[in-house]
Amino acid sequence: MPGAARRVAVVLVAAITGFALGAPVPLAQAAQANDYCLGQCSDILPPGENGNATLADILANQLLGTRPAHTADQLTAYGTLANNYQSITNATIDQFFDNASFGVPADQVERTTKPRSDVTIVRDKSFGIPHIYGTTRAGTEFGAGYAAAQDRLWLMDVFRHVGRGQLSSFAGGAAANRQLEQTFWAAAPYTEQDLRNQVAAIASSGPAGAQALADINAYLDGINTYINQSHQGRYFPGEYVLTGHVDAITNVGTIAPFTATDLIAIAGVVGALFGSGGGGEVQSALVKQAADARYGTAIGDEVWRYFRAENDPEAVLTIHNGQSFPYSASPSDPVGVAMPDAGSVTPAQEVFEPTGSATSATTAAAGVLPADLLSAKHGMSNALVVSGKYTDDGHPIAVFGPQTGYFAPQLLMLEELQGPGISARGVSFAGTNFYVQLGRGQDYSWSATSAGQDVTDTFAVPLCRPDGSTPTKDADHYLYQGQCIAMEPLEVDNSWHPTVADSTPAGSYKLIVYRTKFGLVQFRATVGGKPVAYTSQRSSYQHEAASIIGFQMFNNPEDMATAQQFQRAASNINYTFNWFYVNSTDIAYFNSGANPIRPSDVDPNLPIDSSHEWQNWNPDTFTADYTPAAEHPNSINQDYYISWNNKQALDYTAAGFGEGSVHRADLLDSRVGALVTSGTKISRADLVKAMEDAAVTDLRGEDVLRTLLQVINSEPVTDPAQAALVNELQTWLAHGAKRVETRQGSKTYADADAIRVMDAWWPLLAQAEFQPDLGDDLFTALVGAIQLNESPSGGQTGPSAGPADANQSVAHKGSSFQYGWWSYVDKDLRAVLGQDVPGGPARKYCGGGSVSGCRAALLASLAQAGAQPATTVYPADSSCAAGDQWCADSIIQRPMGGITDPSITWQNRPTYQQVVQFPAHR
Repeated sequence: MPGAARRVAVVLVAAITGFALGAPVPLAQAAQANDYCLGQCSDILPPGENGNATLADILANQLLGTRPAHTADQLTAYGTLANNYQSITNATIDQFFDNASFGVPADQVERTTKPRSDVTIVRDKSFGIPHIYGTTRAGTEFGAGYAAAQDRLWLMDVFRHVGRGQLSSFAGGAAANRQLEQTFWAAAPYTEQDLRNQVAAIASSGPAGAQALADINAYLDGINTYINQSHQGRYFPGEYVLTGHVDAITNVGTIAPFTATDLIAIAGVVGALFGSGGGGEVQSALVKQAADARYGTAIGDEVWRYFRAENDPEAVLTIHNGQSFPYSASPSDPVGVAMPDAGSVTPAQEVFEPTGSATSATTAAAGVLPADLLSAKHGMSNALVVSGKYTDDGHPIAVFGPQTGYFAPQLLMLEELQGPGISARGVSFAGTNFYVQLGRGQDYSWSATSAGQDVTDTFAVPLCRPDGSTPTKDADHYLYQGQCIAMEPLEVDNSWHPTVADSTPAGSYKLIVYRTKFGLVQFRATVGGKPVAYTSQRSSYQHEAASIIGFQMFNNPEDMATAQQFQRAASNINYTFNWFYVNSTDIAYFNSGANPIRPSDVDPNLPIDSSHEWQNWNPDTFTADYTPAAEHPNSINQDYYISWNNKQALDYTAAGFGEGSVHRADLLDSRVGALVTSGTKISRADLVKAMEDAAVTDLRGEDVLRTLLQVINSEPVTDPAQAALVNELQTWLAHGAKRVETRQGSKTYADADAIRVMDAWWPLLAQAEFQPDLGDDLFTALVGAIQLNESPSGGQTGPSAGPADANQSVAHKGSSFQYGWWSYVDKDLRAVLGQDVPGGPARKYCGGGSVSGCRAALLASLAQAGAQPATTVYPADSSCAAGDQWCADSIIQRPMGGITDPSITWQNRPTYQQVVQFPAHR
């Protein structure tokens, strides 16, 4: 919404300023809770805790550059770690993180609020974080809701509308808003009755469920109390004025109260963003189909299996002690594979009856959220956890946190909750912060990374017509247990008109997704000449609220005293996460998720005939049999754990393409492994250094460039221009393949030209290495399954396979190097060099398998890259001039409201991050 406020008449400044926040509430001393971290817990969440701005605040930001307090005061500390990590010590950690001790010292209290008699909210001077102290549990939850509305009301409202597929009706018809709601509605459409059913399911989940529902109701009371007070007092978020919901002068308008079903809708967005896994079987089938067409079925299937890499023996593992957790592997002779006929696959229609601006795919307005927030592949979260056996004081250390993107305000919010049965500090997604979801307790801490194991399958559902006539691909009936029944249309109607925030002309459309007893229709095709609907069935669909019990347990000290208790709590979460835990003596890991039990003879990596359902699938309750907790990857007191969305354990099948010999988690594993085996005791600062050193390192440079140069230098490079490029790259590699400024604030990288060459070269070399042998069709299909590149700038993506391509370009997002052809390039080059390659390629691709041919292809593509000017490698965008390399890489806090923040230098690290070491316990 930046810039929209400038179009408001300046006269509104005077009109609104008179209705700013009233007099401050008298200060109150914070209550203290049992804290066994003794000053050794730290955390940070940029840009700042305050995510609410009145219209006067927004106008002042746009016109004068001022910001409300605590909107960006964690950004500098977070951003400057990239330039200062090498000299960090335990004593200086809190220059780059916040002290995450419980409570607020009396001289650090900024303000105190008592929204009702049984709760006190204390804000600290440093960052304005709410520390919520309830004398009753209901009071604690009321305070959590009240603080959430104080800090994230607009964001919460945006997400409850995203969760219902109604963003354009609420925030405007910008193309990005429409694309986002379409993507979400296709993945998780719900009727209001569906949402109510999930609320009822919480209530019926025994005493813990009853308590959870009581917590939710108290939390909602807190939110709605603040809404009423802020509306009457005219200090509500200014975005409600800019989007036309409230009149700036008369105050007439509505901010709708929140309900329990709103929280389920928000949880659905969170689950779709960070807690799902699998799917993509149709794209996998298209790769297999293209491979078989190129090489014949026998060799083609080998090629498909190689690129699929479901159990690559060289993949970096979180559980690296040899434990095996078999799950979801392809059988040798699968049954029920439902391959589409060539050229028959089409996406299911979702948009119907567009009018006005709904017929346009582009708009001048940017939208309140990125269009590809859900559709783009996400890199999420990392963890470094070391056993006390290897640390300076004999107590475990963890540096961990979620990588949830960068927004202003942030999707997460910081809080401390202290009340009966609740004692925790950390973060939660705004609108679901009745419990701390990631953070610390009295003498323990926990965090998560997205796991993404395969909990989503694609079923081929035969289509029919109720009159018995021949169906087409567009039929809205399907066969179920021998009967032709109707699909259930899930419809949402959206309409919009121009506002100050979104100038998009008036328009409207219907979104319709069809639901079957085998999941949601995603594609239509023919199989053996007969029309089918390809449906997507996700185990957590209709069950997003079921994880509430696990989060409740995380916040209760009585449920988290031991590593075993932590694992029991984590097993109650059906989102696909890797959970990590430390206390003063133990470290632990558990992989959560509702892993469906499939027939042993079906291939979950390809579309499956609908007659081969999950074990004991009940389409009325959307439930099946799931693997028990003991079969999920789990571990206690391994020497160390690392995770960066990598493979969890031996034989735990990767859900997507490309998880092989090179993964960004290698950047963590190599550094933490070296610390553990060094013989030198590890400090908190050491582990922060390891994390940040990985965060500023180019994965391609550290793990692939050496092999590329080995091929190139197999003979002397005689061309002067090529030799100069090779020397540049060798120098950069010798410097550690870092992407760091020459000095803090220079906005110029050291080894800048070598980085430009690497960025330009990667997609060219991958294409030169593989496309001649794969052919255009197979290469294109593979690019549609796994993108070639994920550079910090989001550019240099190489050829695209079209709108459904995985090869997405997302700029300024920080997270990099998770998805790409790193392993394919690495393994193929090593095979061409004659090296032993466990799980190696079915055939050698580069240069027809010869070193000389491969060298020629690499040098030719290198010369092509070297000739690309920076203005081509880093094209201009709305924030950066063409050729500005540092700016192209920089992290921008994407505005989700009216306040904007400065950009920071690139680093590849969690958005919220903890540094913890507990020296004591209860």
